[in-house]
Amino acid sequence: MKYYLLGDEMKVAVFISGRGSNLKAILEAEGRNELGKAEIALVVTNNPIAGGLKHAENYDKKIVILDSKNFTDKDEYDNELKQLMVKNEIELIVLAGYMRILTTSFVDYFEKKIINIHPSLLPAFPGLDVHEKVLDYGVKFSGCTVHFVNTEIDAGPIISQEVVEVLDDDSPETLAERILAEEHKLLPRVIKNISESKIIMINRKVRIL
Repeated sequence: MKYYLLGDEMKVAVFISGRGSNLKAILEAEGRNELGKAEIALVVTNNPIAGGLKHAENYDKKIVILDSKNFTDKDEYDNELKQLMVKNEIELIVLAGYMRILTTSFVDYFEKKIINIHPSLLPAFPGLDVHEKVLDYGVKFSGCTVHFVNTEIDAGPIISQEVVEVLDDDSPETLAERILAEEHKLLPRVIKNISESKIIMINRKVRIL
C-alpha cells in the first residue's frame, strides 16, 4: 500500500507532552526546507505547561492545548482530537513525546496517518524506562525507531531505524542523549519521505523509495 497525499502540501500535526526536543528538530528542519512537502500546521499538547510549547511559539505555529482534566474520559478527549484534526485538514499526525495512549477508535480513523518515534530498536524494549531496560539486559546496540501507530503499544509497522552503540560505561542519561541526537535526524527525514510519497507498505513491511 502506498501513502497518497491529499494535496500539494501535507498538513502535519505534532503531538507533544513535554520538552519538545523532537518538535524543535522538526521545526528547524522545516525552516531549512528539509521537510519536503510537509507543513507543520498544528502543535497539540495535553499538558498546559509543556516545555515544547515555547518552540511552537518561536516558530509562530498554531497551538492547541487540550487538558485531559477538562474531559470525562478518553473517548470524549480523543473525539475532540479527531474533530480538531478534521477541521484543520491534517493528513499526518506525528507523536513526538506524546504521553497519552490513543483510543482504538482514533487510531482506526487515522489508519496509516499516525507515526511515533520510540527510543529503542523495536520490537525490542517497547514501553517506558527504555534505556534502563537496555542497560540491564546488556545489549550492545540500541537506537530509535519511527513506526506507524496501530492499536498495540509500540507495535506498528516499522518505517525506519537508526542504530546507536551501547558503551560499557553508559548510564541511562548518556545513552538517552546519544539516541536523542539520532531521533532529531530520523524523524524529520521520515516526515519528508512520507510527504513525498516515498513510503510503500505491503502488510507490515515498509519500503522507502
